[in-house]
Amino acid sequence: MTVDLPKYLALEDTLRKSIEGGRWRPGERMPSIRELCNRYGFSKITVQHALQRLEAQGLIQARERSGFFVSLGQSEFEPPRQAAMPAAPQPVSVSQVFQDIMTRSAAFDLLPDLHSDEPPPGIIQLNRSIGRALRRQSASFQYYDEPAGDQALRAQLALRAAKRGWTAEANQFCATSGCQQSLFLALMAVCKSGDVVAVEAPGFYGVLQLLEQLELRVIEIPASPTTGMDVRALEESLQVWDIKACVVSPSFATPTGAVMPSEDRRRLLELAERHDLAIIEDDIYGESGWFNTPDSLKAIDECDRVIHCSSFSKVLSRDLRLGWVSGGRWHRNILQLKLTTQLASSRFLQQGVAHFLAEGGYASYLRRYRQRLRLQRDRLLDLLGNWPVPLKATAPQGGLALWVELPPEVDTLSLYAKTLKEGIVITPGSLFSVSGKFSNCLRISFAHPWNEARTDALQRLPALMF
Repeated sequence: MTVDLPKYLALEDTLRKSIEGGRWRPGERMPSIRELCNRYGFSKITVQHALQRLEAQGLIQARERSGFFVSLGQSEFEPPRQAAMPAAPQPVSVSQVFQDIMTRSAAFDLLPDLHSDEPPPGIIQLNRSIGRALRRQSASFQYYDEPAGDQALRAQLALRAAKRGWTAEANQFCATSGCQQSLFLALMAVCKSGDVVAVEAPGFYGVLQLLEQLELRVIEIPASPTTGMDVRALEESLQVWDIKACVVSPSFATPTGAVMPSEDRRRLLELAERHDLAIIEDDIYGESGWFNTPDSLKAIDECDRVIHCSSFSKVLSRDLRLGWVSGGRWHRNILQLKLTTQLASSRFLQQGVAHFLAEGGYASYLRRYRQRLRLQRDRLLDLLGNWPVPLKATAPQGGLALWVELPPEVDTLSLYAKTLKEGIVITPGSLFSVSGKFSNCLRISFAHPWNEARTDALQRLPALMF
């Protein structure tokens, strides 16, 4: 064992090499903390620190009352960098399956008709704050809010931004009706019909829908399921194509849960400045991490080239439909587009959420929700480990879903039709690309508790694959 390093780093290095060397196989339980203390002669705190660092890197995962396990196929899941590179920009055509999934309200649930989950305590407090704001409305109900949104809410957003390494002012934010509208306004502000936009592959199908609507072309940049967009591949594409914007999720990207390393983030912004590129940061999952909350990309944006987009939809309530955008050098244009397309946002809704934030309700809720997500992720990994089908799965440290790779002969788009007959709604991997890739992949969400009905639905899927 290396002894020049701090003890926890030396142990981390030793355990990593053992995992990579196959001493413990994917899905296998690691020795207990007590066993590791006895084996290596380190204190419990040192062992815990090393294990937590390995978990943050996605190499191992903690399961409640069970210990640490080697992540399922994590080290084998890196796709070839050039495999996803397109020959040229492509037009976008969003699958009818995407519209069907959204019609069924099934983006994050295998059984969308279940509706049996109890709302967490924080949601009840949020509803009270919104109700209180509605009751306090007086003559203001006859007037529009200003296009940028409620000042108190924007001040709270600035405080939240500071916790992510970004010193922002309230006037840098514009309230929207969700992150999808934020992304739409951002793309409208920096692109015109026929322009080329770089996206991650696999990437968020909602962005592909917007690109189709705006008649934009897409360059798909391969993305690692652990470290996100391949910035080197983006650089190669920039040397060939006139790319106007790049949509990227540096923190817990969907569908993989990847987190972009700091070095790649800095390199991305250097490319943006060199090639006059707008970076649209989809940060909707940024606050969902249970071990750490990565700084936003906007936090290191010294040239105002990052348009930051997010909302409360994924971590607080899908039904809230309240988001924000900070447009950098394009912010004035975005405000004008907001005025043109929406006029204004709901004042009482913004005021209610602002009160919920200011009173500490959101922070308290978020702590509990992150822990809940972690437990639900662990349970999903346990269930997948019992599937009679070989698979590779990510083990993200945040977000709402896993990215699962199945045998090549499995076509998840065909599987979609089969599962519907069983009342199960899956999210096929081909939705996350415009080029037909990832047909043997699934995004499986852990946003909901694994009750008996959902567990049964998940366990029935392998029998429908062949």
